[in-house]
Amino acid sequence: MLEHLWYKNAVIYSLDLESFKDGNNDGVGDFEGLIERLDYLHALGVDTIWLAPFQPTPNKDNGYDISDYYGVDPRHGSSGDFVNFMHKARGLGIRVIIDLVVNHTSDQHLWFKEARASKDNPKRNWYVWSDHKPSNWNKGMVFPGVQKATWTKDPKTGSYYFHRFYDHMPDLNTDNPEVRDEILKIIGFWLQLGVSGFRMDAVPFVLESPKPDVDSTTLHYGYLKELRRFLQWRKGDAILLGEANVLPEETVNYFGEAGDGIHLMFNFFVNQHLFYALASTEIEPLQKALEATREINPTSQWAHFLRNHDELDLGRLTEEQRQRVFQEFGPEKNMQIYDRGIRRRLASMLGNRQQIELAYSLMFTLPGTPVIRYGDEIGMGDDLSLKEREAVRTPMQWSSEGQAGFSDSDKEVKPVISEGIYSYKQVNVKDQKRDPNSLFNWMAFMIRLRKECPEIGFGSWEIIPVKPKGILVMRYEFKEEILVFVHNFTAKGEELVLTTRQAKTQRLIDLINKVESIADEDGRHTIILNAYGYRWFRGGE
Repeated sequence: MLEHLWYKNAVIYSLDLESFKDGNNDGVGDFEGLIERLDYLHALGVDTIWLAPFQPTPNKDNGYDISDYYGVDPRHGSSGDFVNFMHKARGLGIRVIIDLVVNHTSDQHLWFKEARASKDNPKRNWYVWSDHKPSNWNKGMVFPGVQKATWTKDPKTGSYYFHRFYDHMPDLNTDNPEVRDEILKIIGFWLQLGVSGFRMDAVPFVLESPKPDVDSTTLHYGYLKELRRFLQWRKGDAILLGEANVLPEETVNYFGEAGDGIHLMFNFFVNQHLFYALASTEIEPLQKALEATREINPTSQWAHFLRNHDELDLGRLTEEQRQRVFQEFGPEKNMQIYDRGIRRRLASMLGNRQQIELAYSLMFTLPGTPVIRYGDEIGMGDDLSLKEREAVRTPMQWSSEGQAGFSDSDKEVKPVISEGIYSYKQVNVKDQKRDPNSLFNWMAFMIRLRKECPEIGFGSWEIIPVKPKGILVMRYEFKEEILVFVHNFTAKGEELVLTTRQAKTQRLIDLINKVESIADEDGRHTIILNAYGYRWFRGGE
């Protein structure tokens, strides 16, 4: 049974082919380039790769506007290259999950071309239409300030089609049984080619039934159970990782009370409060967020992350909390986006090695599965001259050579960061692999250490209250093993006293510094923390 719960102790690495490595030197990342770098990911300790969309696309939204679900975009290679990649990844013990983007298609997809051809076309009901301009035509935009509408008139038939995202990405009608059957075919196709699951994009919008003139919509959570049943019928240990930025009380609808919904879900609620804690040193809201998301089925799992390919969404914070995070990590207007988030990378937001280590140490020790964004293992920065979310999607910086070692082409499909302290000449893999004290080598060590702590994914946990403000202490228990993690969010050193009653152990073995703490005669452990310090302990008698 435990082998089917492999995701409980996985470390997931998120990458976009377009920006990772160009193997054929045409200026665009591809499967050939990714294959060249599989040994790098294996050495880093990654055991699961999450691939952004790589299917055929007009590429108006970073590949999320898919025009054919059953192929590979020629810019990235061929279906043969994909199979070759899967073979090499499997040989290294690396699993692969891919994006399942079925809330919408590209308007260049053959289905939509047929659907807009006439009102009686067989594909018409594969999308959502209105014969009049809906009163809610400009309500519910995902990208406020950039997106102008959610209903757009199609000149061919004079009807309006619904698009939760951009107007070139019409929404599929998942109420239609034919659409649902097609989605199962898509899942089955990629499972047959060896993937271990799917990161399901925009889950709430896949479940909704949007209607003209109606602002609220019903979400059909039972559909997730249908998808899971099919998924596990085809491949018993395959998983669904859901993107759903919802409130804690809504999460049971996605996981399912019996754990029969999606397997993993990104914990946006904790993520936002984590950044508030980093910005303010106030950890109580983070503690409350962790407690609020505690109650899930034992087979379900949270996925924790620091940054991803989108903005840092702060929409679940109070206005005062959000402004505090803006003030610390995105004070300039061009650092902010959609009136709710920050479009910067982790390293450039935090600005110093100590806090970067603190943030990642914390993320690795939160109850769930850690997800790393490509380039964060070396502290890549952002390019705020690029529009919207493109600022954090610059090419991977492999070396100090031209085009950051990403490509030998003179073409620049995506510009590399070439100026400032985060330029590829200052921040790159080649230099950091040679430096034993680099962020890369620290990250590789921490990933290996995380893999040695299955208690985090499988065990029970509790937050231990302590007196010094700004210090988070968590204890895990699993099969009579105990782990204790201590994180200091403040910029000053602290002395922390833990009793054996709190730690439930007489000995604390430091997993990072290889030292022991034996409780004194009064049953107390004294722990010294540097500014932004962190300690990982395993209990022992």
